[in-house]
Amino acid sequence: MRVLVVDDEVRLADGVRRGLEAEGFAVDVAHNGVDGLWRARETRYDAIVLDLMMPGMSGWKVCEALRADENWTPVLMLTAKDGELDQVDALDAGADDYVTKPFSYPVLVARLRALIRRGGVERPVALEAGDLHVDPAARRVHRGDAAIELTSREFAVLLHLMRHKGQVVSKRDLIAGVWDDDFDGDPNIVEVYVGHLRRKLDRPFDRTAIETVRGAGYRLAADGG
Repeated sequence: MRVLVVDDEVRLADGVRRGLEAEGFAVDVAHNGVDGLWRARETRYDAIVLDLMMPGMSGWKVCEALRADENWTPVLMLTAKDGELDQVDALDAGADDYVTKPFSYPVLVARLRALIRRGGVERPVALEAGDLHVDPAARRVHRGDAAIELTSREFAVLLHLMRHKGQVVSKRDLIAGVWDDDFDGDPNIVEVYVGHLRRKLDRPFDRTAIETVRGAGYRLAADGG
């Protein structure tokens, strides 16, 4: 399995390379976004580990450029510990997953293996479920012709559900995808935000887009409810 690591922190990138090689990965390293994008375009990788904040060309821009090329190589983004909006930006740009710094190497390896098993999945610019439309890049949501205003966190929860429409998403998966694995607050916060979304997306339109699956989690109807 060949992985590209792109990070301007030389020591960190070298440490990630050594750690992944010890786990049996073949690893190439780039220390800036421009070189990373060139390597990603020239070589076929099973996954890319991409730092979000880099001078010159950010990981956000690198990922966006790859997706514009219809290159769907799984991307694992490295984001700031408290960068909630960074994490949203990473997913909006087309990243498949993210890990916050400082991170655990076993977690990094496990996330990479999970992405590689899943393979490159096309991530269209806009997402649709019936007449429910979400534009991640513009952060716009419409139900039919009606624009719907969401907070950043509400948008992140909806985006996660939209990317798994028709599937049951557990509270744990939502917390990992929208907050992070180290979240130590009340897991019922998920119910609060699902409630907000229902009040904005469903009730005014007499719809039921987000279904509670008892004991399992939530499912966003593929047809938009």
